[in-house]
Amino acid sequence: MADQPSRALVLYGDSMARFLNPSHTHLHSLASRACCGFLSLPHSPPSENEDGRIVREFAELLDASEAYNEMNKQDLSKAKFEEKFVIPTVSQRFMGMKAAIITDNSSLNGFCGHLGFTVLQLEDLVHSSLDVVKSSFLACELLKLLGFQDGKVLETRQFDLVILHVGSSKTSTLEDIEHVNGLVGELINEAQPGTGVGSQLHLSVLLSFGAVLENENSSFSVASNRHENNPELSALFPRQSYTLKEGKPRENVRKHCPMLFAQWQDAVTRKDMVKSYSFEDFKENGGNLVIPTDRCLHEIAFKLWKAPKYGA
Repeated sequence: MADQPSRALVLYGDSMARFLNPSHTHLHSLASRACCGFLSLPHSPPSENEDGRIVREFAELLDASEAYNEMNKQDLSKAKFEEKFVIPTVSQRFMGMKAAIITDNSSLNGFCGHLGFTVLQLEDLVHSSLDVVKSSFLACELLKLLGFQDGKVLETRQFDLVILHVGSSKTSTLEDIEHVNGLVGELINEAQPGTGVGSQLHLSVLLSFGAVLENENSSFSVASNRHENNPELSALFPRQSYTLKEGKPRENVRKHCPMLFAQWQDAVTRKDMVKSYSFEDFKENGGNLVIPTDRCLHEIAFKLWKAPKYGA
């Protein structure tokens, strides 16, 4: 446990997991330093479009699926919606935590605004698009939002948590993952052990599979044993914790194509045996195993001293 609260940066690569390859050396370097594992998601609803998937999965990440479901079924203006359905803000839920989301997805912008996030667009932050901006410049601007500047830790900061969402149907995922890989390299360089940034920056990188293909249920399964997928045998074995909520079975758990989750902070997070950012390495050697996606924000907030510890 750190002797002071961390400041968290989350890089969320939407739909990028299946495009990982050996050339993404900075992502692999991060994984070799980090504690890695999976975030399990529910199954997609029938006939869900891509925009709906992006917001729904992000709602799971924020433990706000109830708010998403309520908003999704009502055709109300913002004023009327807030009058009929009061959503606790991220600040109210996590001890005054100041949080920002950076995304170019308009639907995600609107949803996170309802949850009390400060909504920023990448072009407003760096006055350029992702495919043009230099990774070093973007890294510096993201760190400034958290009160890191010129390698120093400022007493004041705009935000405790910043989430950068990258990936949408309007852009090339192959190009996006190259940008995320470069950005991770710059952040690792800034957060070297012994530096001010390294002592307080809690960095998380999440890569999801996005829309799941029919043939991927066996290739990317997180089920640890055959009995988890066999109804007749499953009753004989204890349930895995990610399939439970408040001691009761979760009704909708997808056991394939989870989010890949790596978190790193020097001298704070555990280091496991993972050597590369890959599904196979995470499953074989990851220290975090599988946790539900809706517990991720709680896990990060704990490092910011904004929430109690989740799990062991």
